[in-house]
Amino acid sequence: MAYKNLLSIVTDTKTAAVPLAQMAALAEESGGHAEALCLGVDRSQTGYYYAGANAMILQETLSRAKEEAVEARAFAEETLSKAGVLYSAEEGVAQLADLGRHVAHRARFSDLVVLPGPYARDTGPEAEPIVEAALFEGRAPVLIMPRKAAVFAKPKTVLVAWNESLESMTAIRKAHPFLKAADLVRVVVVDPPQHGPERSDPGGMLSQMLSRHGINCEIDVLSKTMTRVSDVLMRHAVDTNADLMVMGAYGHSRFREAILGGATRNMLEQAKVPVLMAH
Repeated sequence: MAYKNLLSIVTDTKTAAVPLAQMAALAEESGGHAEALCLGVDRSQTGYYYAGANAMILQETLSRAKEEAVEARAFAEETLSKAGVLYSAEEGVAQLADLGRHVAHRARFSDLVVLPGPYARDTGPEAEPIVEAALFEGRAPVLIMPRKAAVFAKPKTVLVAWNESLESMTAIRKAHPFLKAADLVRVVVVDPPQHGPERSDPGGMLSQMLSRHGINCEIDVLSKTMTRVSDVLMRHAVDTNADLMVMGAYGHSRFREAILGGATRNMLEQAKVPVLMAH
């Protein structure tokens, strides 16, 4: 299955250029449709203003959000029209607390959501809940593009983080178009458990499954020589000149809403290559 329905959420033109370019490259490669949902974020809900804030202040906030949405749509349309792909762009305004509902609804009907990294220095507070909504509520694979990441149509080398979890397998299945197109897929296992079902052949069954689809695989078994597994994975991605990393997204519940777990957050904070996550 190719990625035919591609989505990107645009809330800030400073962070949108790389995700839009990546989405356009994938749409051109697959003959798919690129959709940009351009949102102005209204932060006038409880907690952002004191109780006596007057209607004029609240109206000014709403007007500014509308202007941001118009600006974001114009930027998205210019970028996608220059790329010459089939696209659509829609603008709207959403409150920060209600942002996830809009994102999740669109993500459910997308094969892939392409977003900027949520932890850059000048990234707005809406970036993280957008990623969370697409992953945990929309159940869509999300391709996170670091600010200086190279855009690709077909990745040459893909690094797959494998720890035998359901989340890892979900990400691998949803990354199948990338894995199929790659010249080489590296299945990376960090400190495999000594008593696990794959103790004698870490990553072997996964590699066999992928090879039956014509995917060229190699297995890299690494030691946890750094404090966090995410550090080991990212260093290996850089050392092997990987174009893309694939890994499961891990979260935990807080007031019935899934939020990014520590391993996922650490990876996105330091990512130097694009990361495809799914949950």
